[in-house]
Amino acid sequence: MTTLDAAQAALAAEHAAVYGYGVVGGRIGPARRAEATDAYEAHRARRDALRRTVRDLGGEPVAAAAAYELPFPVPDRAAAGRLAAVLEERVAGVYSDLVRSAEGPLRRDAAAALREAAVRAVRWRGSDVTFPGLAERATGRA
Repeated sequence: MTTLDAAQAALAAEHAAVYGYGVVGGRIGPARRAEATDAYEAHRARRDALRRTVRDLGGEPVAAAAAYELPFPVPDRAAAGRLAAVLEERVAGVYSDLVRSAEGPLRRDAAAALREAAVRAVRWRGSDVTFPGLAERATGRA
């Protein structure tokens, strides 16, 4: 995977996370709304930075979809929390690809984004995984 491909994948994941946090924020309830808002803003900032990165790498940034299919119905607060954890796990996964393919400041930024997503996933899920961002490790497929 090229650095540009990995950056485009990270951008696509950030678009999906921004959309997903719109759903989370509408269902999470007042106790965790600030946490959802902070995550939403963090993903928007990462999305905007990745647009610039993709352009700097010579690409045309992938556009956001009009809507995204959620992995499961989100009728209540508990489901909203599970969705937030899934969003963060997915974002961590694509950032792990960007860490592997990038160098220098972009690699450091991708590692920071992976770390932030992994920490948010733990907060939403209430437990951690051994290798955040490596889905095959998290699900025991390796």
